[in-house]
Amino acid sequence: MKLKWTDVHAIGEMLYDRFPDLDPLSIRFTDLMKWVMEIPQFDDDPDRCGEKVLEAIQMAWLSEWKADNA
Repeated sequence: MKLKWTDVHAIGEMLYDRFPDLDPLSIRFTDLMKWVMEIPQFDDDPDRCGEKVLEAIQMAWLSEWKADNA
């Protein structure tokens, strides 16, 4: 399965699995974009990414993180 920028929930889950101890609100969007593009299943144009997409990914990741750190 190839992931696109619109697959925010799947990407958020994968980032949580990769960085379980990292608070998603503490990262920079430049790092977030880089980490998304490093996901082996990810295959989308970096130019299609914007602040709204990164915020949505960050919120999906935060949801996973909060579920395990409540």
